[in-house]
Amino acid sequence: MTSDNPRDQLSDLILRVALRDRVAFDMLYGATSAKLFGTCLRVLKDRAEAEEVVQEVYIKIWLRADRFSVTGQSPMSWLIAIARHHAIDRLRARREAAGGMDEAALTIRDPAPGPEASAMAAGERRKLDGCLGELEADRADAVRAAYLEGDSYADLAARHDVPLNTMRTWLRRSLIRLKECLQR
Repeated sequence: MTSDNPRDQLSDLILRVALRDRVAFDMLYGATSAKLFGTCLRVLKDRAEAEEVVQEVYIKIWLRADRFSVTGQSPMSWLIAIARHHAIDRLRARREAAGGMDEAALTIRDPAPGPEASAMAAGERRKLDGCLGELEADRADAVRAAYLEGDSYADLAARHDVPLNTMRTWLRRSLIRLKECLQR
């Protein structure tokens, strides 16, 4: 992989998996399995079942990696969506097997926002992007990586070659500036 950007690295791995590259698949599993397991565990609330579902999810990823490029999603969002939907399917199957439950109890609300919420979110996203643009480039990158992509402070400190406490200060000060900008 040539890029230092984790998002680009994941995209590259998924595209290589679509070409049936087993090494890329192993690397993708290593880089994402903990996050996908957490997603499944939050939905299912059962560790053993979540482990089983994660294995099934990676089979789906192996079989459907060629569909990634047409979704337009970030690689992690695409992977999490597959895991979440599969876990919800398992949860529904578990509840149906229990039988005798009220049909309303089986209904799981679709978390996707409606048209009005999507329009509001797009406006808020533009405003946030504008405010991020006012930050120094390395600070804005650190904020995006920490709060939108879930990177740890330690990873960010290493990536930007600064001490951990410096990274914490960057992020704290950047959040204060963003808050001020968003309140204008």
